[in-house]
This record gives sequence, structure tokens and C-alpha cells, in this order.
Amino acid sequence: MFQDITIEELLALRDKKEIVMIDVRSPSEYADSTIPGSLNIPLFDDSERAEVGTIYKQVSVQAAKDRGLELFSAKLPAFIKSFEQIKDSKAVFCWRGGMRSKTTATVLSLMGIRAYRLTGGFRTYRKWIVDTLEHLELKPQAIVLQGHTGTGKTAILRELQGEGYPVLDLEGMAGHRGSIFGQVGQKANNQKTFEALLVTDLLKLQEAPYVLMEGESKRIGKAVLPPFLIGKKEAGMQLFIRLPLEERVRHIMEDYNPYENKQELIAAFKQIEKRMHTPIAAQIMQALTEDRFEQAVRLLLEHYYDPRYEHSMMQYKQDRVEIEAGTIAEAVHKVKAYLAAPSK
Repeated sequence: MFQDITIEELLALRDKKEIVMIDVRSPSEYADSTIPGSLNIPLFDDSERAEVGTIYKQVSVQAAKDRGLELFSAKLPAFIKSFEQIKDSKAVFCWRGGMRSKTTATVLSLMGIRAYRLTGGFRTYRKWIVDTLEHLELKPQAIVLQGHTGTGKTAILRELQGEGYPVLDLEGMAGHRGSIFGQVGQKANNQKTFEALLVTDLLKLQEAPYVLMEGESKRIGKAVLPPFLIGKKEAGMQLFIRLPLEERVRHIMEDYNPYENKQELIAAFKQIEKRMHTPIAAQIMQALTEDRFEQAVRLLLEHYYDPRYEHSMMQYKQDRVEIEAGTIAEAVHKVKAYLAAPSK
């Protein structure tokens, strides 16, 4: 038979890369939120789950079980084959550690495939995330990258992260760039997914000498930062990245790929159009519709984002470090030089 495993045991094995976690819930449940790093091998697809659930509510528990068994039997060979292709140790989970994960673990056991089952299912993991965030503090000093829109703060962080520096990529976790245009070309994560990714990375970084992050606002797309992280960010050392306007325009063009995302960009601009001086807003809209994207970006920076940024930066009265660079690559080099300095 299969063996049950607690969430603490599962995460310890995950962190040591000694187990593969498999979410047997439906694809839509998995897409909504899962344990980071999990695979999805659903016992039922979305329509099958809805059908069984309807029978459960409108007919009887036994009728739902019978229909579920009928649906599962038809896909059993392919289901087993999916698990056979995973050679590492396996742990399965569903929503509350009930019928779907129990059925999966039992069938796998009968076929000679050993798998753990997560006690309490994903619901237990979600409770663990909420409880952990409630009591968590970020121990290392925060070093916060600030800068005008388009200075490549996220690109700088990801370059540093790729080289092994301790980075908290909040925009990556949120699936959003943190502005009105932030979701263009991306899929924003919900709060549950954001918090799962955040806790995973925070726990890994607790013993780092410092943590690099971007100077985000409280909300990034659909995600809201926990208060302790906002406080840590505001008290941290602020690195102000300054790049020439043309380099910022070039980076935004590269990042947003406007020729492919034109309609999303226009829809996003309509959300802020009325906040701008009418003649400038009209110029920007015309530039967007006529594919003169560089002009539109330049006008947005000069007449909307830069003034707002300068106003928001007045709150930072503490010491700060100014990093002047001609390109993002040069900015990366100068940030690394700052981090290596003994007086930091």
C-alpha cells in the first residue's frame, strides 16, 4: 500500500530534490494554484470533474463513484504510463487528500509503482503558506533597485540571479511588470500562486548576506505584497539606476514587443488616457494606432511615467546610491561593483 506524508516531510524532500510532486487535480485547479515545481497528471479533466460533481450533488455519492470509476477505467493505461515515465520518488496530492489522491496512490501500488500521498492535500499546503507568511520575517538586509520606467531593473536582477546573486524576483512571481502595461504579453498569477512562489524563495534566502529586489509598489498586477516585505523594502538600501532616455525606450520596445501586442497596449493605454494632458494623450494614441511605437513610448515616459516617478521618490529621505550607466549591461557591472565593495 501507499504511505502518507506530511507537508513538512514533502517540502523537505522537494528542497533536497529527492521527490517529484504530482498534482492529480483537474487542469483548471492546477492552473489556479499548485505547489511550485509540481507536475499535473489529472485523474479527471475539467469536464469529467464537473460531471462527477453534478452526479454527487444531484443523484448520490454511490452514483458519482460509479461514474468516476467508469471514466477512470477508460484512461487507466495512459494514466499509469505517465507515472511509469517518472523514475524518481513520487508524491501525489489532490485538494484535501481524499478520493482522487487515494485512488491514484492505491492503483499505482497495485501496479508496483510506489508513491506517497500528501496528507490533507493541497488545502494543507495552502494553510502552511498562510501560517508561514503570518510569522515570517526576511532576515537579510534588502538592497532595492529603483529607477525610472525602462531602466531595466528586472532585467538587471535576472542577470544577477542567473549568476547566483540572492534575488527576489517579485515581478516574475506575480507574472506582471507592475504597471498599467504590466500584463501585456504575460499571464498574471493570482495571490495564491504568488504567495507560494514568494514563500519558497524567501525561505531559501534567509541566510543570504543581503537580498536584491525591485522597488515595487504594494500591488503587482493581481498580487499584493505582505506588510513585512513592504517594510523591509522601504528600510533597505536604495540603488537608483539612471539610464539615458533612448536606452530606456530601446529596452521597453524590446521588452513589450509592440508589433505583436499592439491591441493589448492600446487597451492598457485607455486606462490612463484621461489622466494625461489631452493633446499629449491624443498624440500617444495616434502614434500607437499608426505603429509609431518608439514615439509613443518616449511621450509616455516624458509626460506620464517620469513625473510620477520623481514625485514618488520624494518619500525616500535616507541615504541612497546613484548608479549612472549608458546601457543595462553597464548597469549590471556597476551594481556588481557596488555589491563587492567592502564598505557596502
